Amino acid sequence: MKRANLLQNMIDTGVIAVIRAETPEKAIKVADAVIAGGITGLELTYSVPHADTVISDLVGKYSDSDVVVGAGTVLDATSARLAIIAGAQFIVSPTFDKEVALMCNLYQVPYVPGTYTVTEAQTALKYGSEVVKLFPGAMAGTVAIKEYHGPFPYLNVMPSGGVNVQNMSDWFAAGAVVVGAGGGLTAPAANDDFAGVTQNAKKYMDEYKQIQATFVNI
Repeated sequence: MKRANLLQNMIDTGVIAVIRAETPEKAIKVADAVIAGGITGLELTYSVPHADTVISDLVGKYSDSDVVVGAGTVLDATSARLAIIAGAQFIVSPTFDKEVALMCNLYQVPYVPGTYTVTEAQTALKYGSEVVKLFPGAMAGTVAIKEYHGPFPYLNVMPSGGVNVQNMSDWFAAGAVVVGAGGGLTAPAANDDFAGVTQNAKKYMDEYKQIQATFVNI
């Protein structure tokens, strides 16, 4: 039941903030700003230096809240294990990796691999993934989810890359169960404008709440 509960917690956030930063300290500030705006799903990418330490810090800091912390840009099984030991509640990759899938299965942590084709989605399903990351979402477009659901009507899809406040409703209408938001959400952090990140996060969550009221399956 552990993986099922973690997976549901991730989906229930609605919006997963993809956190990238040049330093661990800045990554935590971006995460704090996103959470202040109401987003409770965090994907701390392994492009952040000492990502596993940052994950551990965030998990500890928000242990008494509904914040869900996962690791992103996980390219190998070693990184996956380090993230899981640090407390990551889900693992995201830009592509599918068999060894990462097996490591996540061993620890009963959800693995969300990046897929672009139906073949890649099928491979991910065979290795136990219950949600796939449609990536890059901007290139695939919302129609890709509908095409996925032809052969795999039960497939859970998280689009990432190209998701913004303006098109988020289109993604959910197409069948997304949760969305990943990166540059469009955290862009102000490039200028250390963390208040701007919080404002963006509020816009994302306001839009998500409107979507929830529209689509009964969300």
